[in-house]
Amino acid sequence: MKRVLEQKERKNDGLMVGRFKVIQTEIAGLVILERIVMEDKRGAFSRLFDAEEFRNAGMANQILQINHSITRIKGTARGLHYQHPPYAELKVVTCLKGTVYDVAVDLRHGSRTFLSWHGEFLSETNKKSIIIPRGFAHGFQTMTNDSELLYLHDACYAPEAEGGFHIEDKRIGIKWPLPISMVSERDMKLPTIKDGYEGIKT
Repeated sequence: MKRVLEQKERKNDGLMVGRFKVIQTEIAGLVILERIVMEDKRGAFSRLFDAEEFRNAGMANQILQINHSITRIKGTARGLHYQHPPYAELKVVTCLKGTVYDVAVDLRHGSRTFLSWHGEFLSETNKKSIIIPRGFAHGFQTMTNDSELLYLHDACYAPEAEGGFHIEDKRIGIKWPLPISMVSERDMKLPTIKDGYEGIKT
């Protein structure tokens, strides 16, 4: 039976590494990074990217693409998107403004958590990022208006390699926090998972 893996309350867990706290999720390879913020009367400073620390957290390849998205309306859902091999990508998602509920779905062939998902609130205040490995689909829902996300990718976008599943696929069963207010026409046309689907061989 498919397991649904939801965000849980965490207390004093995670490994401190330099400017980041590394938090392992219940799905192998899916990692949360929490930025350590330095504050004083002038303001605050935190690091968004550090090649060595990200490599230690599981991002071994060079960043090849950086993207920025703005979603205007609270409750909007995007996803679930991925790229097929050989253009499969690892991505790091960070919320720069507002709050989103960010979801990663394990599509890896042979994974013990195949078709399980993990949801994490990312916000400008909690300073969290999520490292999503190859073989995962990604989507999110905005908790606020005018939410902004920053994406780091270790592969370039390849239109011919696009893949995706519907955000309300019953076999995945994501529990979105809010009623969905808006979905793009493209995402509404994404398929659901059919019987016999074996996942992505990365």
